[in-house]
Amino acid sequence: MAHAGHDPKPASARSGSPLRGRLRAPGDKSISHRSMIFGLLSIGETVIEGLLEGDDVIRTAKACEQLGATLIHDGPGKWRVHGVGIGGLKEPKDVLDFGNAGTGSRLMMGVAGSHPITSTFDGDASLRSRPMRRILDPLEKMGINVVSQTEGGRVPLTIKGPRETIPVTYETPAPSAQIKSAVLLAGLNSPGETVVIEQEATRDHTERMMKLFGADITSVPHGQFGRKITLKGQPTLQGRKVIVPSDPSSAAFPLVAALIVPGSEVVLEAVMMNPLRIGLIDTLLEMGADIEQMNIREEGGETVADLKVKHSSLQGVSVPAERAPSMIDEYPILAIAASYAQGTTRMNGLHELRVKECDRLDAVAAGLEMAGVSFEIEGDDLIVHGTGSVRGGGPVQTHLDHRIAMSFLIMGLASETPMTVDDSTMIATSFPTFVPMMKSLGAAIGD
Repeated sequence: MAHAGHDPKPASARSGSPLRGRLRAPGDKSISHRSMIFGLLSIGETVIEGLLEGDDVIRTAKACEQLGATLIHDGPGKWRVHGVGIGGLKEPKDVLDFGNAGTGSRLMMGVAGSHPITSTFDGDASLRSRPMRRILDPLEKMGINVVSQTEGGRVPLTIKGPRETIPVTYETPAPSAQIKSAVLLAGLNSPGETVVIEQEATRDHTERMMKLFGADITSVPHGQFGRKITLKGQPTLQGRKVIVPSDPSSAAFPLVAALIVPGSEVVLEAVMMNPLRIGLIDTLLEMGADIEQMNIREEGGETVADLKVKHSSLQGVSVPAERAPSMIDEYPILAIAASYAQGTTRMNGLHELRVKECDRLDAVAAGLEMAGVSFEIEGDDLIVHGTGSVRGGGPVQTHLDHRIAMSFLIMGLASETPMTVDDSTMIATSFPTFVPMMKSLGAAIGD
């Protein structure tokens, strides 16, 4: 699918030797975005190690600079951020261009919008097609004025912050860490208490990092699966040191590769084991995966572990809908594991996949069809009938979605014939070292 100004780069993967070795997947994208943002909102210096230097995070870093932060790059993954503190943001002279960064743009709407400045947000063709209205709705309740927007509340859009943001109690309409985080980040510059209620608990990186930087924030159970988060506004945040753990969403690719390629044994270092992010690991263990946690420790306010992964005979399972928030980005690669499992894997409640970089549910289904895998979609459920082996094929349409591209390249490492994807350029947004890292384990991936 060619886009204006975009030169697609097809790639293919084929089966070969077992995968062996150790690697540290890139720093967690969620923590990387937030460490930059909290550096901006803090007084003093924030030192970051292991930052994911993909395009998405660099766009967030540039936006922080436009809003007043001073950034010093000390080497690969090493950054120092001198912040301006809550209330200290300056009006950006130019458009805040987030490229393909959905997380960065949505979080920053809460940050910039809660200050008495005007800022314009834009991005690439993919970001321009993605819904922002569910972020803007609660921000408008907080007094933030959407001056102009593209139809359906999409970027490019311009927001103007009030003299003083209004604290709210807000119940999120869908389980989304991005909605929650945008409201909490706006709440930092509101007097009084901002409360977010979610019916299903979503990833809690924002709350953990707020606490690390000195905010007064509490989170208590609410209902059967939910949380009630209360933030006291207008704290003084202090710069901190953040070691960014390895991203479980990126580690998922070499992890599943080691499970499906016969004879493989791989160690993945310092993977974040936040309980709200390891739904994929929980699911793979239920499927019979040989994954051993070693050297469990704390980094960047999060629990991390080294994972030893060996080739395994997987069995089909049913994945409950309430697990979706803890593995929403991992369903494409789970569909690959399910293709190599024996029996049926049913993934329930995947409606959120329809509003990602593309309609990921349709994109996964089209790729499975191309590879000769039997599946059905029933409503928002994906049902994959695994036979233990995959034919292969392509080219799979990636729709500018990095996770679709990486998932089907991993599929090709054990398929009977190679797998091809129509474009691999966008992999750089989240995992710029994906191809060389996989090759270092012995994977046959190339143009």
